[in-house]
Amino acid sequence: MADVVESRLRDYFKKKSFKPGDALPKELELAEALGVSRNVVREALSRLRMLGMIESRKKRGMILASPDILGAFERVLDPLIITEETLQDLFELRLVLEMGLADVLFINITPEHLKQLDLIVEAEVTDSQTFRIKNEIAFHGKLYEIAGNDTLKRFQNMLLPIFGYVLKLEKELISGTVSHKDLVDLLKGGDKEKFRMGMHAHLKPHFDKLEQLKK
Repeated sequence: MADVVESRLRDYFKKKSFKPGDALPKELELAEALGVSRNVVREALSRLRMLGMIESRKKRGMILASPDILGAFERVLDPLIITEETLQDLFELRLVLEMGLADVLFINITPEHLKQLDLIVEAEVTDSQTFRIKNEIAFHGKLYEIAGNDTLKRFQNMLLPIFGYVLKLEKELISGTVSHKDLVDLLKGGDKEKFRMGMHAHLKPHFDKLEQLKK
């Protein structure tokens, strides 16, 4: 019943055109409006409060909040408590997102960013899986930072441990025909389409592996 009431509360808030910061009706009023018991409404509200959708304020009571859309996801995104199937799905999502970075990178990138990428590439070591993972996280993490979108950066940073975990499952090192240094050179060249193609070549071994898994 609480599941149903939680959904109905969401619809009720939308129907009444409540906006973040607006004061909400009291529990009893909500129970009467939905035709359910106050206890069920209280449980449903508790769920919405945990999601950050509502808050309690002194002298105002409950208000509709602007939730942290990644907060709940961030709390459970741990490779140790997620199935390998879900890890693989998240890994695929990260690959797809990286393929779409080109446009925002070229909007935001500066000479200083290029210097920072050069330093990362110069420090790279590729003779072991452990160092390979550190290289990937350092380089791709910098790309997300350059993209300049706070939500994207936070989401991608959350996925970095997933990327490392999946790489650890690989039995051998796999590298694309385009290296991190090649990608930096493509950024310096200023051609979005060439960079996009370069990123695809860089990630192609992972796409190939995914294709094999689907067969």
